[in-house]
This record gives sequence, structure tokens and C-alpha cells, in this order.
Amino acid sequence: MKKTIALLMGLAVVTASFTACGSSDSSSESKKAATTAASTEASSEAASETETVSENTTASETNAASTETASGEDSSEAEEEEEENYETGDASLDKVRNEDNIGDNELLVLSFGTSYNDSRRLTIGAIEQSLEDAFSDYSVRRGFTANIIIDHVERRDKIHIDDVKEALDRAVANKVKNLVVQPTHLMNGLEYNDVKAEIATYSDAFEKVAIGEPLLTSDDDFKRVENAIVDWTKEYDDGKTAICFMGHGTEAESNAVYAKMQDLLTTDGHKNYFVGTVEAEPSVEDVLAKVKAGGYEKVVLEPLMVVAGDHANNDMAGDDENSWKSVFEAEGYEVKCLIRGLGENEVIRKLYVEHAQKAIGSIK
Repeated sequence: MKKTIALLMGLAVVTASFTACGSSDSSSESKKAATTAASTEASSEAASETETVSENTTASETNAASTETASGEDSSEAEEEEEENYETGDASLDKVRNEDNIGDNELLVLSFGTSYNDSRRLTIGAIEQSLEDAFSDYSVRRGFTANIIIDHVERRDKIHIDDVKEALDRAVANKVKNLVVQPTHLMNGLEYNDVKAEIATYSDAFEKVAIGEPLLTSDDDFKRVENAIVDWTKEYDDGKTAICFMGHGTEAESNAVYAKMQDLLTTDGHKNYFVGTVEAEPSVEDVLAKVKAGGYEKVVLEPLMVVAGDHANNDMAGDDENSWKSVFEAEGYEVKCLIRGLGENEVIRKLYVEHAQKAIGSIK
């Protein structure tokens, strides 16, 4: 029987190279993982977001080697975290969604992941629950693309989350006929393409396969996300406050989503809203210059990432002198940090549901 693959994506060509701010791995662990990936080709990504991907390996085989994903998440997970052993929430409250007995229809939600337990439950878990509520005829299951996060959570909390290969193998073993995959990625970038490539290797295992779009795909997506984040922060919009969103950033072309969001905010009159990144451009220095030019007195910081993990807690709101909070405080600003991921926003979750609905509709 001829298999149908409905790939609902903006790019027609899958490259070999896939928040967040997603965890608190130390860079030493990430670098160690990167050096173990065989036959890797050097990418143009910055060191903290390296996509060292073998031309012949699948996404799940290279997850441990990548430290940045176009999802807006990261994998700086942690020897340092383990040493500090700071509290990230009760892992037992999170629903890992790796049960068998799936049935004919599966909705696999793929995320980069985070080891911050509370944020994982309030963001990724909330997106998964919204999808489950919307599609009762589908079994919703979870997969993470970052094995380094999976390993850390299992080591620390004794809880296992499926990686992409395990999730797909579980679907095959359960004889799933119709597989719909909804990534929680922010953009159509490197890791999203990696996911597409790996799913394609399983296409003959299912009767029908469809892949939903990332959060920021169409112009309508951008507009609705803009409205969501402006409405979410309206209580701080007093004319004296600069509201600054911190994305992850990537050296790939998909980094343009941040400039596009900034242009949209400015064009629509939200001139005190600014978008920057941790790992690319615009940088915190770029954002600071704009805030100074605007003559603002106070600053609100919030992650433009699906989860609020390591980047949100440390690079944005941490006490290190290089954190966004410290940079602005050093310039005399009163700073308030909102440590919450986009997955906590109901409007954002609804948009993921609509993307999944489009994917499901394509295979009916």
C-alpha cells in the first residue's frame, strides 16, 4: 500500500543539521558529548550552539552533540547543576507520556526538553495537555531531542523520557497506523529539519505521517505571538518601562525570526518592546543601546523561549555579571525578571493546537 507523508513545513529541502533555554548542563559536559559524535562536519554555528552533525547520522544519534537548537532552547545541562543541586521542582508531578497501548492514532509532541521540572510541566506538559484535550481520538506521547537532558533527568530524578528514536520505535511496536508529529519548536531551523529527516526514515512504518509547523511559521503566527506577548506584559507597559524579550539565537538563517518580531512590534507602535538573543544578534548590548536611546527608567526581562530553563534562570535572571539582569542593573535600571516560558501562555498553546489540526487534516 502506498504510504502518504504530509510534511507541512516551510522548507522543501531537509538539511543534515534541530527552548530554549532548556536545561542547566555545564558547557564541559556539552563539549564532551560533542567530541564523541563520530564523523561530524563542522558547522557555522557559534560554540554554544554547535550543530556538529554527521552526514550519515540521524537526529537522535546527534542530539548529545548539539548544544543549540533552532527551537529557541539550549542544552547546557549540568555537572555544575549537580554540584549546586538547586531546586527545579518536583519531577513526579510531570507526566512523561511514554506509555504503550497507543492505538491506531498517535500525536507525538517533540520538544528539545528541559531539566527544570516545574518549567517542563508548565510549558511542554501544558502544550501536550492542550493537544490531548483537543484531539481525543489521538494518543498524545512525548519525545525529547536532547539526550543530554534525558540522561540528566533520569540520573537525577530516576524518570525516563523517550528520545526521538525511542518514541518512534514505541509507535512502531504499538502498530500505530497514523502518526502526527507536532514539534514545539519556535522556528523552522536546524533541529526542526533534523527531526523531519529522522521521521522520514520511519515513513514506511506507518500508513500516514504528518508533521506540524513550528510556532513562528506564517505571518499570521508572528502577529498572534506578538499580540500574545504584548497582552501578557501589558501591566508593565507604563510608558517608563522597556520590556525586553530574550531569545536564544542561532547563526543559521532562521535567526531572522527575532528581527522580524522586533520589526513587527515597532511597526505596530510597541516602541518600548525589544527583542534580543543570548547566542547571536541582536545581543544584550544591542538591546541596552536601544533602551538607553528611549530614555526608559525601568526594565522588564522575559524569555522568548518555549520553556524557562537555564537561559532564563541564569543568562537572563542570574547574578553573574554577564547576565541580562546584571548588565541592566549596572547601568542603573530597576529590573524585574519574569521567569516563564511561552508554553505557559494559553494563546501560544492554542496556536500549537491549530498547527497540529492542520497536520491531522492533511492525512484525513
